[in-house]
Amino acid sequence: MLGIVIAVIITALICAAIGFLAISNYKKNVEATIGNAEDKAREIIDEALKTAETKKREGLLEVKEESIRTKNELDKEIKERRAEAQRYERRVQQKEESIDKKAESLEKKEAGLVAREEELAKQKEVVARLNEERVQELERISGLTSEQAKEHLLKIVEDEVKHETAVMIKEMESRAKEEADKKAKDYVVTAIQKCAADHVSETTISVVQLPNDEMKGRIIGREGRNIRTLETLTGVELIIDDTPEAVILSGFDPIRREVARIALEKLIVDGRIHPARIEEMVEKAQKEVEVMIKEEGESATLDVGVHGIHPELVKLLGKMKFRTSYGQNALKHSIEVAHLTGLLAAEMGLDVRMAKRAGLLHDIGKSVDHEMEGSHIQLGAELCRKYKESQIVINAVESHHGDVEAQSLIACLVQAADTISAARPGARRETLETYTTRLKQLEDITNNFKGVDKSFAIQAGREVRVMVVPEQISDADMVLLARDISKQIEAELEYPGQIKVNVIRESRVVEYAK
Repeated sequence: MLGIVIAVIITALICAAIGFLAISNYKKNVEATIGNAEDKAREIIDEALKTAETKKREGLLEVKEESIRTKNELDKEIKERRAEAQRYERRVQQKEESIDKKAESLEKKEAGLVAREEELAKQKEVVARLNEERVQELERISGLTSEQAKEHLLKIVEDEVKHETAVMIKEMESRAKEEADKKAKDYVVTAIQKCAADHVSETTISVVQLPNDEMKGRIIGREGRNIRTLETLTGVELIIDDTPEAVILSGFDPIRREVARIALEKLIVDGRIHPARIEEMVEKAQKEVEVMIKEEGESATLDVGVHGIHPELVKLLGKMKFRTSYGQNALKHSIEVAHLTGLLAAEMGLDVRMAKRAGLLHDIGKSVDHEMEGSHIQLGAELCRKYKESQIVINAVESHHGDVEAQSLIACLVQAADTISAARPGARRETLETYTTRLKQLEDITNNFKGVDKSFAIQAGREVRVMVVPEQISDADMVLLARDISKQIEAELEYPGQIKVNVIRESRVVEYAK
């Protein structure tokens, strides 16, 4: 029993010793691990401090560089603004110097005018005094008083006036007949133009190219339903004949013809041609043409340099792109007249902008004259009144063909510019070849008459001057010759307007001293 107790005690002591040794080793390992962790922590902290210091230096450098760059940009901008301010200052100084020079020049001119007025007043006094002396001298020489001389002269003048009045009445009657004939021709030409019975093909048709001849059948459609739909919606006649790969659109309304052309081209590209699609494409084409009309009007005002025109007038200007007069595009003609009027106004020292405005709007009535009753002059004046244009512009529109008396120089300039634009060679439905041919025919007709020496077609074929042999043609024969030539021209030539026949006879008396 005792041995067992001793064995137990020994075993307990051995276990205690082993546990003490294990605890001691564990403490040593823990202390070593803690020491290593502290060393690593110190290393990490030192490394973090170094990194933070480096980042701090880099941040400071970046801030300094950014501040330097910002400062340089501000300095550059300040220099540019100073230079710009100096340039403006120099311009202002130059303008002030120019104004001062003009003021000095005006003062000198004013002083010169005052001196000239004083001199003219003195000269008038001298002339009046000399006139009184002349009258007194005439009364002394003639033995008649001024009243008696007046009565005698009035009686002589009265007799002469009676004779001249009779001659003038006859001349006025013949001139009135000629004017009546001319007016009648103008009315007939205008009526024919509005009627559009037989115009030149290039102004009444458009040609649409097709990818192949099979497309013609698709355009016609089953039992002609496609072509009927297109003609009904656009109001344009489609001519499909033997012309290869082409369809002709015929109509006297150029806007409708343009809508039909655009719609047909869209249908050809799309390939789906049936009544519903045709209706859709025609509607799109109408919108495109409306936009095109507005853009053309705005482009014309910008081209001429005229602003502040009512938007409706701008649209009407755009419609004139699709209007022609004797083959001349109405919008281009109006732009040309505006430029010419502005140049003439500048030469005469008038208001250039007002002149251009009047020139641009002078034919505005042509945009609606095929839709409304009345001449393009009356319609244009009504439109200008409706959209609050100035009286100068309205008068220029009314008087540019001489229907109303011109009330301003600008209206007269519009007349001249309109004539220049219409009369220049090639402007109105004539190529240069046909123009020169017509002039040659005009000269050939006059040269074929007996007694004609030579003839010259001038004023773009609007006048022919005929030089006759004085020994063969007398003064009385000249009247008959001019009439015969005019009748021959009317019978053989086609020409716009009228041609003036001017027969010239030179009288010479030759004598020899022996």
